[in-house]
Amino acid sequence: MAGRGTTQQRDEEPSGGGLPPTAWAVLGLLSFPGERTGYELKKWADASLRFFYWSPALSQIYAELRRLEALGYATSRRSGPEEPRAKRSYAITEEGRAALASWAESGQDAGPPVLKHPLLLRVWLGHLTAPDHLRALVAEHIARTRGELKEVRDALARADGAREAWSHPRVALRWSERRLESEVELAEAMLDDLKCLARLERTARTGSQPPGQPVADSPT
Repeated sequence: MAGRGTTQQRDEEPSGGGLPPTAWAVLGLLSFPGERTGYELKKWADASLRFFYWSPALSQIYAELRRLEALGYATSRRSGPEEPRAKRSYAITEEGRAALASWAESGQDAGPPVLKHPLLLRVWLGHLTAPDHLRALVAEHIARTRGELKEVRDALARADGAREAWSHPRVALRWSERRLESEVELAEAMLDDLKCLARLERTARTGSQPPGQPVADSPT
């Protein structure tokens, strides 16, 4: 599926603003109201970013938070003795908000999306795979995508009850919902194609290939 597949991007190269996109994403998470710990930022990324970009690992989030704090884009404070467990909460600074707004408006790194679809790579190599196994992989993918679609809809329900600051994340989540709906439809159509192909191959093996059916050497 394009969802998790594309979100596993590796983007350590600095962008035009001098920071990698992951740093801007973490700073973007801090741009919403309230202070958050690294763990809370990870949960928010899992509930929103991962559906259309990617969710950094917790260790990467903390690394970016240290970087942002060193640049003066974020501040942190440790919890007081009244807390059962000490924790550090982070907040964006005015300098950080200005830098983030400048980067968001610049359009830098807004190139075409990159699609890496592991299932389609296996379908492309389907001549090396048992047909039943390949169809089972597609069926599993459909079930998994439907599960993600439910998660997006749950996230949308939570966002719909949130404050106005979450209005743009809601737009992104609605796009994610439509993308996953399309992914299910495309995968179901691909499953039908594979079933049709299996019937044609069985017919060819029995020597009763339908008239006019071409035998191709190569798809190109």
